[in-house]
Amino acid sequence: MRDLNDDMLVCRCEEVTVGEIRKAIREGAKDVVGVKRRTRAGMGLCQGRTCEKLVQQIICEELGVGPDQTGTSSARPPVRPVSFGELAKGVID
Repeated sequence: MRDLNDDMLVCRCEEVTVGEIRKAIREGAKDVVGVKRRTRAGMGLCQGRTCEKLVQQIICEELGVGPDQTGTSSARPPVRPVSFGELAKGVID
């Protein structure tokens, strides 16, 4: 993993690079949620399904910890817009 270029994209949805993740770790991120809060990695459309494992690996390498210490991000259901008319249907009926 040390051979990963800092310019390589890890999170394609939010365009977060290896270098940005390493910087977040240097600034105090100790787990996946800490990296997510500092970089937005895992907050895009895929909700971390494509990047979380790589983020975990980078944390393990940078901090010298095992995967069980990196944690995981919380799963979020897909969100879609709901119109006020849809919301009002339950109230008016």
